Amino acid sequence: MPHFHPRATEIAFVLEGKIYSGFVDTENRIFAKVIEKGQVMVFPKGLLHFQMNVGDMPATILGSFDSENPGLVKIPNAVFGSGIEENLLEKAFGLNSKEIAKLSKRFAPH
Repeated sequence: MPHFHPRATEIAFVLEGKIYSGFVDTENRIFAKVIEKGQVMVFPKGLLHFQMNVGDMPATILGSFDSENPGLVKIPNAVFGSGIEENLLEKAFGLNSKEIAKLSKRFAPH
């Protein structure tokens, strides 16, 4: 799930498997590639990033942060599950009220 850590840089080390991993910088450029066992990727503090298993077997990643309290903001939850006015979301994403309601229900806190 796309997310970011507002207070920390993260490093991910692949112990097993293949991971499609990347981040988006402040100019909306993507830096992504498949990393495999023994490789690492660094996610700069505050930047949107993601990881997805793309191998044929389970993957294991060792992640570490440069802060004891990195924070975690999951993008779908922050946008659709936070209570932002639906009218604003409709305009921002070009979706209709039915689509926004469906996403809001899916990502609302349980």
